[in-house]
Order: sequence, then structure tokens, then C-alpha cells
Amino acid sequence: METPLTPLDLLTRARRLFPDRVGVVSGAERFTYRRFGERCDRLARALTTDLGVRPGDRVAWLGGNTHELLEAYFGVLLAGAVLVPLNIRLSPPELRTILADCGARVLFRHPDQGDPGAPGVTEVVLGPAHECLLAAQPSDPCPVPEIDERAVAEIFYTSGSTGTPKGAMLTHRNLYLHAVHSALTNGITGEDVILHTIPLFHVNGWGTPHYVTGLGGVHVMLARFDPAEVLRLIETERVTRLFLVPAMATALLAYPDLDGRDHSSLVQISVGGAPSPRPLLAELERRFGCTAICGYGMTETSPTLTRSLDKPGLEPSLDRRATTGLPIVGADVRVLGHGDVEVAWDGATAGEVCVRSNHVMSGYWNRPGETAEAVRGGWMRTGDVATVDPEGYLTIVDRTKDLIVSGGENISGVEIEKALAEHPAVLESSVVGTPDDRWGEVPRAFVVLRVDVPAPSADDLRAHVRQHLAGFKVPRDVVILAELPRGGTGKVSKPALRSWTPPPP
Repeated sequence: METPLTPLDLLTRARRLFPDRVGVVSGAERFTYRRFGERCDRLARALTTDLGVRPGDRVAWLGGNTHELLEAYFGVLLAGAVLVPLNIRLSPPELRTILADCGARVLFRHPDQGDPGAPGVTEVVLGPAHECLLAAQPSDPCPVPEIDERAVAEIFYTSGSTGTPKGAMLTHRNLYLHAVHSALTNGITGEDVILHTIPLFHVNGWGTPHYVTGLGGVHVMLARFDPAEVLRLIETERVTRLFLVPAMATALLAYPDLDGRDHSSLVQISVGGAPSPRPLLAELERRFGCTAICGYGMTETSPTLTRSLDKPGLEPSLDRRATTGLPIVGADVRVLGHGDVEVAWDGATAGEVCVRSNHVMSGYWNRPGETAEAVRGGWMRTGDVATVDPEGYLTIVDRTKDLIVSGGENISGVEIEKALAEHPAVLESSVVGTPDDRWGEVPRAFVVLRVDVPAPSADDLRAHVRQHLAGFKVPRDVVILAELPRGGTGKVSKPALRSWTPPPP
């Protein structure tokens, strides 16, 4: 027997087996899986009966991590439609471009978000109007529509750092298998309490909406990241797992009352979204008293590809956990060099990270050329450059487009950032190439300093890097900033740094 693979099965399991368990905590609201499922049903009916949504139509969502967006992960699919979560940090013109590109029929918008003014899109503002829409629907279970597991379920738009944002199409099959494989790899159980610090509009919420629901775990929603609120929720809701990008981790570590808060419930902190220096993971483990690991993935792969878990049978190792990690179950991840030959597992030879998996998108929305460029020769080409150590652990060393070519030598900005991270006064850094008449380009480092440590000079930091790396890798100059510029997903904006100019004297 075969049945279609769909994340809707994970909602069905939760509401049948754990109906009275409080599965969603969102502000003052607490929802059992029975009530959560009813709200998903009501949303599906409202879409089809009141808003005219037909199978395959795109339904966009503009809001932070609230229970309404989590409900959309299932309710929109119950209507046979496609969910398109939007980045709340984008400007109205950027949002209009995306809404037009995907041909959205309906937009649900949180009242905190401005109206993008998209012509031809029916808009529903969350709050009283949204609640009235749901209340008008019957509460009995909505029949699960006939599902083609290869049909598109979600479209996530890339950050656009390499050009116009592209919509990555994730199918029911992609999402279901990613959820199962992620939970299996990381040992997630129904006892886990997950705090949604990572925006659900960003790379499928790292898969948490699906596998936490299917296992009967607890979702704790967080509309916007705030260190004080994160620590309060860890303490009051007994959060077990925390997912962070490096900027979130540094903000938590800098919180004045961190050591006075109870975070004993935590068993694991996962850091992803950018390479994480070893000192950052070490401080997380020391201050929070739990294991810290790294994760890696991309929008186009649902998203998780690796986790830096300790290998069975080996002694735990922080050095190992500070790598990009091992491929998760279900993801064949290889680092390929010239001629698509796998590089040696020597920790030094670099190549492009490539993947073949049931987690890989079906393509970019209405962009067959870009799809063919990204997926060719049987591999999804990530554009990330990595090495592999003798135990099979990957370490990302740069993006292919971010490699700094100086005098014919390839220089990894990430390598320089890791060296800078070893300096006790450096909070975070980012390195880009800047034009040079003689060498073509040279590294320039942008650094944010800690406030509780004597401030080094730019020359001090250059000398520190020289102690760790070859002379040609030392940044030509070091710029000290109050903060690094960031894009809509919280990642450091390297395009903004490349265009940086010194302020007038």
C-alpha cells in the first residue's frame, strides 16, 4: 500500500492522539491540539468558502511567529492551497514584487505590518476580522483534500542576496520527509518544548512546525526576538531546545542577568544561518549548561542538511560540534571538486557542497533557467565551499561568490572571521573583499567589539590575525562598527559591507 506523503498527516496524528495536550503557547493564549486543529479547519473553510481560494492558489502570510502563522502551515494546505510566508522586514515594494511573482490570491497581514498595497490581492488583517472569519465556520473536522505528494505545498522566497528573490517550491513530499528525517537525526520527542526564535517565514522554520506537531511536542511562539523574553520563556515554559542564529546567541550571552535566570530545562542549543566560531559554542555550553551544536541548510532543501552531533562511539568533542556537521538522515551531502569528483576527507581540500535528497525543492517558481542552473548533473549546487575532515564532518569555509581572490590566491573570509573570533574583545565580525589596484582585491574586516573588554586598535586586531593566518590573508584594514548591517533574515549583509565608504572626516 502507498499513501501520499503530506505534512497534514502530522496534524492528524497530533489531534487524534494528543487532543488534550497543550501544544501551542502564544502570548497569553494556550491551545490544546484539539483546539489548534479546529482552528486549522476553520481557516481552511474560510479560505475556500469565503475567500474563493481554489486548489493550487497561493495564500501569502505577513506576520511574526504567532499561533496564526503556525495554523496557516496546516490550514492553508487543508484548503488545497500553497502557503507563501513573507519576510516581515521587507519593504512594501519588495513585498509587492513577491506577491505579483507568485500570483497570490489572498494576503493575511498582522496589524503591526504595513499594507504593501498589492493590486488584485484580497487582504485579511489578523485580529478581530480574522477571528470573525474563523468563528463563522463550522468546527467539525475539515476533510483532508486529495493530495498529490509532488504538488507544491509551500513557497519560500530566497533572501535575494544574489539578485531578485526566487520562490523555492517545496512539495508535500519534501516537507514530510524532511520533518521525519530531521526529528530522527536529532532525537526529537513529544516531550520537547521548542521556542520559536527563528522566524517561521525563514527557511520553513527549520522544519519545527511539522515535526513538533507530529510528535505532540509543545510550540512556544515568539513574535519577535528579544533576549529578556527568550530567557523568561525558557524559564516559565521549561523550554528544552533552542534554535539560534549567531547574532541571537551573542545577544543572549550579553544579557546582564543571564546567569541569574533558570535555564536548566535546556538540553540543546542549535546555531545555524552562518558559520559559528568555536568560542561562541564554548560560551553557550558554559553559560547555559547544555550541549551546543551547529546546523546548516538552505531554503531550497527544506532546509536542514547537516547537524554537528557527536558520532556514536566517539568521545564528545567541542571541536567536532563547532564544525558544519554530518549529513542528516535522508540527505546525501557531498563536497565535490573539479569534474564532480568528491574531495579528499583531509580537512584541507575544498569543494562545493552538493546534495541529492527528497528534501530538495521541485524548482524555483516560474524560473526554469535558474532551476536548471541550481540542479544539474543530479545534484543541487549550494554555492557553499567546504572541506571534509577524516571523520566525515563538513566545515563551510565560504560562499563561492564570497571568496576573495587576491593576487591569484583564494582567501576565505570565514577563515579570517574565525581568527578574529579568537580575540577576547571581538563580539562578531564579517570579512569581505575590497578592490585593490595591485592585487585585484584584498580582505577588509568589519568588527563589533565587546563593551566589557578593553578595546583593541585596528592594528592590534590585524596583528592578532597574523598570529593565526598567512600574511596575505591579514585584512588590509579593520573597520570597527557599533553593529553589523543585516538583511531581512538577520544574516549579515555582505553587499552592504562591500559598498561601505568611510564617513567624512
